[in-house]
Amino acid sequence: MAYLPSQMTLLEALATVIGTAAIAPALLILWLVVAAGDNSGPPLKIWTAFLLGAASVLLLGIVRIPFQHVGLSLENPWVAQAVRALFTVALPEEIAKVAVIAALWSRRRQVGNAMDTVFYGAAVGLGFAAYENLAYLVQHAEMWRSLAILRSVLTVPFHGALGIIAGAYLAIARTSTALGANRHNRDWARMSSWALVLAAPVALHAAFDYPLLLLQRASNLDPTSRLWLGGVSVLIGFSSIGLAVRLVRRVAHHHTPRTEVAKARLSQLRRMWALLLLGGAAGFIGLGFVLTSIRHWLLNPDRNVAGVLVPLGLTAILLGVALLIVTTTIYVFGRNRMRTTA
Repeated sequence: MAYLPSQMTLLEALATVIGTAAIAPALLILWLVVAAGDNSGPPLKIWTAFLLGAASVLLLGIVRIPFQHVGLSLENPWVAQAVRALFTVALPEEIAKVAVIAALWSRRRQVGNAMDTVFYGAAVGLGFAAYENLAYLVQHAEMWRSLAILRSVLTVPFHGALGIIAGAYLAIARTSTALGANRHNRDWARMSSWALVLAAPVALHAAFDYPLLLLQRASNLDPTSRLWLGGVSVLIGFSSIGLAVRLVRRVAHHHTPRTEVAKARLSQLRRMWALLLLGGAAGFIGLGFVLTSIRHWLLNPDRNVAGVLVPLGLTAILLGVALLIVTTTIYVFGRNRMRTTA
């Protein structure tokens, strides 16, 4: 997409190939998390959590105000970057995400819905990652292809994992007795779980960003040191994903569907999520084709390509709308049938 200017706005990029490359990994990972789970939450609320996670970026300006002068007087670059990773990056971002997760959790206080909090955490983290990914790709539009691949492999799953960790510790703190935690000291385990809701994501986020900030700021590092710093960041990223998987299994072990009706409902929800993903992707790609073609038609005197791309885009939009309608129909009729069977 050579005609895309590097100073394009987020709104302009959203309906282009860059927008698709930025958002698609987060949507795919969200579908994989929901499909792999044993008790996924209501799809509408998970989509709402995803959108609120993206919107939580708007809170960062407010959350960062108390920390904007922290560490400015430090001269040691190693200490200065550690303070920046903790107070400028990790703490404000995780406060914004945890605030959204807590707001969603406050509307779901039943103990039997502990897994819902985990899915909401994943959706919030991935929504945040989608917005951040879009901003990074637009900022570096000249190298967006390689950057999209690198971020989709680690950074996007990492943000999703941090959301899962916050949601899982919130679920464990809320249902610590049911999960078997604190057999010897239930009160201490409950309090520690409450603390880890924010402390664990912040610590992991700061540890992940610290080597990367050093790589950006310290230009005099030798290749071996750069390799070690990059390796440490990758190790922390994948370790965080592993911790998220472990916590999901711990929570899910006590909330697996036990009846045939519940298992049938789970299977139906997974099919519905697949259709939602396909429908949303087809509609989004179609809209991108149409808007990109219109933009190309206005800026380029050779306007033949738009005549091909616009029909393709409209076809993709119609396909996406049809899949969404089918999905909604399956969900409504299936839900009513499940209730009647129950």
